[in-house]
Amino acid sequence: MSHTNTTVNRNDNQTDLYPSRIYDKPTITERKDPVVYPDAGFTGPLNKEQLDFFDKNGYLFLDPFFSEEETAGLKQELNKVWKESAGRQVPEVIREPGGDEVRSVFAVHRDNKIFGELSRNSRIVGAVQQILGSEVYVHQSRINFKPGFTGKEFYWHSDFETWHVEDGMPRMRALSCSVALEDNYAYNGALMVVPGSHKHYVSCVGKTPDDNFKSSLRKQVYGVPDDDSLTWLVEQSSIEMPTGKAGSILLFDCNIMHGSNSNITPYPRSNVFMVYNSVENKLVAPYSGLKPRPDYIATRD
Repeated sequence: MSHTNTTVNRNDNQTDLYPSRIYDKPTITERKDPVVYPDAGFTGPLNKEQLDFFDKNGYLFLDPFFSEEETAGLKQELNKVWKESAGRQVPEVIREPGGDEVRSVFAVHRDNKIFGELSRNSRIVGAVQQILGSEVYVHQSRINFKPGFTGKEFYWHSDFETWHVEDGMPRMRALSCSVALEDNYAYNGALMVVPGSHKHYVSCVGKTPDDNFKSSLRKQVYGVPDDDSLTWLVEQSSIEMPTGKAGSILLFDCNIMHGSNSNITPYPRSNVFMVYNSVENKLVAPYSGLKPRPDYIATRD
């Protein structure tokens, strides 16, 4: 797999360090941003060994993180959101491709008191600030439901590629926190990650259509890496699947390659995702040149 160090100058005089969806062939470039900012003066629950692991691998799995009592309360609220969302015809509720079952519910930190409090949890925010080295805000939040037998896959992707191209996130200074609210097993569609892939950027092929989010949140087509690039990334490393009990959390870098299989088991897998972005990395105009996606997908304030 060939590498390139191509950058693009935008019409607004901002240099695009991570161009994608503009070439007829995929490319892989080296990351141009730090992963961990250890000297920024933020303290939190993570020790040096954990920060070093995140820097090298692009993720950190903490099991357990929440107590059984805390987890039970969050799970109760999750079930409430599931039931309420079934009959809601609003943009924040995303349906499975080819069906009407709820796939995701966005902006839960904004619309739900319990998940709003979760997004401000001092231990989570403390860990995030240790890694990103700045104050942070919630760029995006969502619940991904993957019920038994019917939960569909989320194909391999780098979140940053989409957030950069479609939302205008300038640099790789963001991360996700996934809170498991069901036990995650290797066989019920748990998240897979490619350790170390966060240090390489895959430029994807295919011009972004207008209002791509209306279909991509159900099934992503644009911003999906090609087979050769994925193979190269895995050959440099491996595929890991951090699994554990409900109440565990997974922190993962915005650029790590990740995805999950469909769930054909009886055991549901539901996770709350909260994306934190550095206040020093606020969104600009989308690098696709298209209009920004709605605020419930990408907070711009």
